[in-house]
Amino acid sequence: MRAVVQRVRNASVTVNGTVTGSISHGLLVYLGVEQGDQEDDISYAARKIAQLRIFEDDQGKLNLSVKDIGGGILMISQFTLCADTRKGNRPSFNKAESPERAREYVEKCSQLISSCYTVPVESGVFGAHMDVTYTNDGPVTIIIDTKEQ
Repeated sequence: MRAVVQRVRNASVTVNGTVTGSISHGLLVYLGVEQGDQEDDISYAARKIAQLRIFEDDQGKLNLSVKDIGGGILMISQFTLCADTRKGNRPSFNKAESPERAREYVEKCSQLISSCYTVPVESGVFGAHMDVTYTNDGPVTIIIDTKEQ
């Protein structure tokens, strides 16, 4: 699994003119599921996302997690994170997991963050064209790849 995690002041996702998820402060997470990802990848990604200390403490150090600041997570499934761009100029998405399994894994990751780490998780609509609006805070952007654990 690959995740792009951005610290945001606010974020929302709209599908067909309807807001399907929004947060006021926290993390915007784009999550891609690759073929071969397993249950332990879900656990690893959920733990890393929930416990990532990228919010400033009283001394201005990046020392607090999204839970510590009382923030939320906006989770967006994004198969394009699995792109292979080594050949030519048109990305290949052959490494992306099937839509059925990817949906299951993204939902499990969101549920795990919400239940085990008690962080509220909002989301987009899997497979839909989504308009994502956000204000990046910092900017602070972190990439998590479960293959590197």
